[in-house]
Amino acid sequence: MAETGKSAVIAIEQVPALIARGQRLMGIDLGTKTIGLAISDVEWRIATPLSVIARRKFTPDVAALAEVVRRQGIGCLVFGLPLNMDGSVGPRAQATQAFVRNLAPLLPLPVVMWDERLSTVAAERTLLEADLSRAKRAAVIDRGAAAFILQGALDRLRFIADTARMDN
Repeated sequence: MAETGKSAVIAIEQVPALIARGQRLMGIDLGTKTIGLAISDVEWRIATPLSVIARRKFTPDVAALAEVVRRQGIGCLVFGLPLNMDGSVGPRAQATQAFVRNLAPLLPLPVVMWDERLSTVAAERTLLEADLSRAKRAAVIDRGAAAFILQGALDRLRFIADTARMDN
């Protein structure tokens, strides 16, 4: 990764130039009570639900996130941006943007903000189809939503790479 000294919000198209081979991407579903996490494989093809961090306060939340980043060899964070259905930025999206701004000096990784509209709905639908009980769904929904967010970004990266190959 290019050292920036702080987190920089980047476009998804910039990821391949900034992340070293072998580093993973992490999807993050930032909720008010929990932070859902998912990671990619090293080839950036598959998003896998990882874990959930129970929200406390900003500093311990970032410390827990930084530990996972270190352990998993993460090179880029993909935060779900909870836009309103009309695409406007509401209070939840503003809170996510503020979290990323405050994270910048503490965790110097590039950050992609990914439109997460309906990611939790999609994760819930998948869990319902798997016939999980309400209690089991509640335990895994946030990391499932993080995986949906990350998989969308990975699919976009694959499309960009495929298009570049076709152009050459």
